[in-house]
Amino acid sequence: MSLVKNRLAHAVCLTLTALPATLYAQSAAPADNGAPVELDRLTVTGSLVRRVDVETASPVAVVDRQQIQQSGKQTLGDLLQALPGIAGDATNPQVNNGGGDGASTVSLRGLGDQRTLLLVDGHRVLNNDVNSIPANMIDHVEVLKVGASAMYGSDAIGGVVNFILRKNFEGGEVALNYGQTSRGDGARDGASFTFGKTWDRGNVVAGVDYNKQKSVSTADRAFSKYAMYLSSGSVLKRGSSRTPSGYYKLPAATLAANGCSPRGALTSDGNGGYKCYNGSADSYNYQAQNLLLTPQQRVGGFVLGSFNVTDNVQAYVNAYHNHTMSHYAIAPLPFDAQNDGITIGANNPYNPFGVEFGPNGYEFRSRFTTLGQRQGFYDTATDQDVLGLKGSFGDSSWIWNVNFDYGHYRQRSWNHGYVDYASLQTAIDAGQVNIFDQGNANTVAWMRSHESIPRFETTTIMRQWEASANGNLWELPAGSAQLAVGALYRKQSLDYTVSSNALINSDNTCAISSEACSSPLSGSFDVKEAYAQVFVPVLAQSSPVGAVNLTLSDRFSDYSSVRSSNNSASFQVEWRPIHDLMLRGTAAQVFRAPAIGDIYLGPTADSPNFTDPCIGYSGSGHANACAGVPAGWAGSGLSQANSIKSGSRYVGYQLKPEKGTSFDYGLVYSPEYVPGLSLNLDWWKVKLDDLIQSISAQTVADLCYNDDNSPYCSYIHRYAANTVSAGNINYIQTPVVNIGKLNTQGIDFGANYVLPETAFGKFNLALDTTYLHRYDIDTGDSIVHMAGRYSSSYGNYAHWRGRTQVGWKLGNWDASWTTRWVGKVQIGSGDPSQNMSADASTAGVVMKYGSQLYHALQVGYDMTDAHLRFDLGVDNLTNKQPPVMYQNNVLNANTDVSTYDTLGRYYWMRATYRF
Repeated sequence: MSLVKNRLAHAVCLTLTALPATLYAQSAAPADNGAPVELDRLTVTGSLVRRVDVETASPVAVVDRQQIQQSGKQTLGDLLQALPGIAGDATNPQVNNGGGDGASTVSLRGLGDQRTLLLVDGHRVLNNDVNSIPANMIDHVEVLKVGASAMYGSDAIGGVVNFILRKNFEGGEVALNYGQTSRGDGARDGASFTFGKTWDRGNVVAGVDYNKQKSVSTADRAFSKYAMYLSSGSVLKRGSSRTPSGYYKLPAATLAANGCSPRGALTSDGNGGYKCYNGSADSYNYQAQNLLLTPQQRVGGFVLGSFNVTDNVQAYVNAYHNHTMSHYAIAPLPFDAQNDGITIGANNPYNPFGVEFGPNGYEFRSRFTTLGQRQGFYDTATDQDVLGLKGSFGDSSWIWNVNFDYGHYRQRSWNHGYVDYASLQTAIDAGQVNIFDQGNANTVAWMRSHESIPRFETTTIMRQWEASANGNLWELPAGSAQLAVGALYRKQSLDYTVSSNALINSDNTCAISSEACSSPLSGSFDVKEAYAQVFVPVLAQSSPVGAVNLTLSDRFSDYSSVRSSNNSASFQVEWRPIHDLMLRGTAAQVFRAPAIGDIYLGPTADSPNFTDPCIGYSGSGHANACAGVPAGWAGSGLSQANSIKSGSRYVGYQLKPEKGTSFDYGLVYSPEYVPGLSLNLDWWKVKLDDLIQSISAQTVADLCYNDDNSPYCSYIHRYAANTVSAGNINYIQTPVVNIGKLNTQGIDFGANYVLPETAFGKFNLALDTTYLHRYDIDTGDSIVHMAGRYSSSYGNYAHWRGRTQVGWKLGNWDASWTTRWVGKVQIGSGDPSQNMSADASTAGVVMKYGSQLYHALQVGYDMTDAHLRFDLGVDNLTNKQPPVMYQNNVLNANTDVSTYDTLGRYYWMRATYRF
């Protein structure tokens, strides 16, 4: 919530690092007559009422302006994703396949960015990309690490990240920065300008921010240049069977005549003949064509202003715009005649095998290298504007705030590297294209001239009206009881359009490759909410048991999208048995309403890993799961299945909100006998029911196989018994449903110590750690235990994560040494129920990886008279390389790109001029 009458005091950390620290409200200057000092009241994240004590029952970590600047990071995403409370698989510019739009998201407690609420100055924002927020607009960041649905509504399950604005900036500031890796690649440069002016009746702060990041190729790092697989205990440099040399599944007799296994295939030997396909020697190394760091260019601007309409009424505006250009690049287009609906007749003049390939024939796979890399380009614009009035009711303690919050997000994207399949089919039939020879001159010319570029556009709009008020209810012996109340109405819409060449058909194909097929989407919802919070100081510090405060919060939400209402409450207690020690606790109800895409997403093709439970089918039982499967079926030989992802409405499923509970119990100890020392310890737990998620193809098949009456059986579609592919999965529908539960808990510990000043300067030490004790996900057919493990499906859930920092300042010089570590993690499990293995061919294999420790150094110098400051820094000082996790366990670069540094040692510099 925003302040009205009292100015927001700047948050002050005890350290220079982004760690939990006690904040102190700025106090008024003492009067000459020795009158008592009256402290300002502040509204901090996690509270709707104004408090003198900024350290409340809610655990809040603070990243101040100095920390932002000294980190050397260009974007807020780079800064925040290093916090120990972040886990899972949040996206960032290191994510190439499955990313590439320049976004960075935040996943508090590893619960996903969809369960982490983002605010700018207490106002909900539309876009969860923190990189879209101009960094020079932000004064500090408050990270609330407890569920807060009762205060902020849907999505605040893992917590809240609140970006506080530089509303009181005065003067001008110009900053320039540059950086690159020790290998000379991954260069970035940026510039920002900020200006602020205050006058009697108001103020304005405005600025622009520009940054550009160049790409890094996977081929330029040893750990990522090859697609490396762990199979049968051996490390293999393998890739895809969709190779330019061709992959031909043929009649068993033909394969046997060539000395191949009946389940094998042929491929070109490079000399005009054919040989048995060998995955180790003949697969295509797609990895060398990918990116390790995606390129991006970003321009942002903002305006913050206020104007005192009367002595008791102030008008204000907070507005920012961001425009990002970015792209990803992956290997050339893989081709599969069956899945892509292309038929090559047995009598085709270039067909050397005399059998039909395609949907009703045998399998033929290839790689269209003549089209070049598949590249996706993104043009993204984000606008967030808040207009409001705030004021006070006369001379009373009550203040009010009414505002309109408008968010607009537009992303246009287009892809290169595709060909129109209808034209390709015509050319194949006419003999214009020799699809069996990618190097044929006529084929190359034809393919390049018939490239088909799919285009997509997403537009999301949010409009929110809110009114709130807070003030004192009555005076108690321990202080003022306070009440905050409010109501809001929000309407949100999403429109997604698809060009005709990518529009998915009823047979789950489109004019180009099925991987690019998509469906338009249009949907909206509105929500009405009312909320209240009561703060009651029960006992004063002078009482025999110390100070006790209670906070009760409640929020009523009525969402049109789920046709039901939701009520979330929370109870918080603070107890200070002595002045130095505060014990705190929070018990809260949390919820997440379905997003528009969860409900309205149209069908989209996917190819997830899959093991068919009907392999070896006896011919009896499991009639729905194994419909059309012949007895003794040996399987398709494929480790993937075609699936059709969609929203719930596409299959007639009615979604409901996720609901759960969040608990936090802890203490903050700041001993008077050790000035400058602060310790905090918190135990936390989150439980969720009815998770909103896309059900996996594997879960659909397993649930149906185990229960022939399962409602998910209707999602399985196999080839008919009278086709060559009888029994094989044609496709599986994987809509968004409510399925499963989540249970996670852990401990946070922090220590901050500002040492007494010495002749050698001022020193401060900081430690922030998180121990993840449990992270259990009930998928509907099994419970997955993720604590201490990595999985491509869920992300990285190392037991331990932490940061330390040593800060130093002497005169105009300052420096910092920061470490970040990610604890040991393992892939796979020996427990058969977990269905996890680090080996592609052997069940139950476990690979263990040690902790990763990164060092960063920064040194700065202030040229006071010249109004200049220079900062130099190096990240990943020891050039620590990421662990090789193998491509059968990850999607990008043989490692976990969401967690580990992939660039190596990185040098950066910044110059700042203030006037």
